[in-house]
Amino acid sequence: MFEKVLSALSIDFVLKLFGTLDTNIDNIENAFSVTISNREGAIKINGDNAGNVNMAATAINQLERISVLSESIDENSINYVISMIKEEKQNELSAIYNDCICLTNKGKPIKAKTVGQQHYVDSIKKNTIVFGVGPAGTGKTFLAVAMAVTALKQKQVSRIVLTRPAVEAGEKLGFLPGDLQSKIDPYLRPLYDALGEMLGSESFQKHLEKGIIEIAPLAYMRGRTLDDAFIILDEAQNTTPEQMKMFLTRLGNNSKAIVTGDITQIDLPFKRSGLIEAIEILGDISGIDIFRFTHKDVVRHPLVQKIILAYEKKQSSGQPVQRRFYKKRMN
Repeated sequence: MFEKVLSALSIDFVLKLFGTLDTNIDNIENAFSVTISNREGAIKINGDNAGNVNMAATAINQLERISVLSESIDENSINYVISMIKEEKQNELSAIYNDCICLTNKGKPIKAKTVGQQHYVDSIKKNTIVFGVGPAGTGKTFLAVAMAVTALKQKQVSRIVLTRPAVEAGEKLGFLPGDLQSKIDPYLRPLYDALGEMLGSESFQKHLEKGIIEIAPLAYMRGRTLDDAFIILDEAQNTTPEQMKMFLTRLGNNSKAIVTGDITQIDLPFKRSGLIEAIEILGDISGIDIFRFTHKDVVRHPLVQKIILAYEKKQSSGQPVQRRFYKKRMN
């Protein structure tokens, strides 16, 4: 039996570490096959394998650092630290939680929560065009909007332009009530939500009225040159190759473009995705970076990671995932 003792830990951290009904500490114990107890102001780790005991201790030390920097420990952060330690990548964890991208309207700091997210943020700082490609819940759009707000506040750009394709548009838009803005609002809601959280609803509306922030469907980008702007194209997997080329060539002087999308959620019937084509042909151009998120970067409910892994396993098995196309009934 091997034992390791961790002392000089704050009471607040120990309470966060164990969690409600000890659920957090149970995850660490199960991951490394150890027993963890809090005795006499110190945490004791016991196990049959010295390596596992040391890894559990490393996990607790990393979580203490996260607690100091981000003030929160949840199931996602615990599982992420565990996975990084098991892959012997714990040294990479020092890259995250230090850099505050911006503050929300309520003063909450927005930080990268995974190494992948931090590399994505670093890529946006260094490159003119960045493709953020990956599954749902990895923070592709949210972090891009946070970087846009930061650039605007620091006067690096004079406006933010956010756009996305309304793939379900066409005939369906005509059946929605209201004017054109009312029809496209449902497709742009994620962008509204992100900006509202960072700027506050009142400030967001003022920026919209002044044209400092523009949110529009992709079709409105044709024929324009966007100078001194931070431009984000969301849900880019649903662009056609022609639309993608049109968007990328809108880039003007002192502008930056971020393209986000998930190539596993393409809704284009019988058409090739412009995002896939752009990834294939633009990857070697200086100033353009293609960043790929993985399931480890998912920061939503832990079940989302498992769902994504299940789908990836299905696809890697070689068995085709059927797609349904709804055809118009012929009378």
